Amino acid sequence: MRRMFWFGAGIAAGVAISRKLGETARKATPTGAAEQLGGAMRELAGAVGSFGADVRAGMSEREQELHEVAERADGSYRATGTDDDARRARERRARRAGR
Repeated sequence: MRRMFWFGAGIAAGVAISRKLGETARKATPTGAAEQLGGAMRELAGAVGSFGADVRAGMSEREQELHEVAERADGSYRATGTDDDARRARERRARRAGR
């Protein structure tokens, strides 16, 4: 009974090792290396795109803040609600900073 267990365990280990070696050998081929490089490039492109979207959103928020400041300096800004607007601007900056 024990010998059957060890025999089965040996077969299972052999199959697992064989598959792992086959996978490693496939990755070492030019096709496998190209697949890995392609996947890495797709991941990098996604990260760059996400970063660009974050930058554009931050620029838009900052542009809005600058418009509000310009309106206040111009005198055309209504005096009521100034504290609320300042609080909202601080909250936007805090969200952008990840706080």
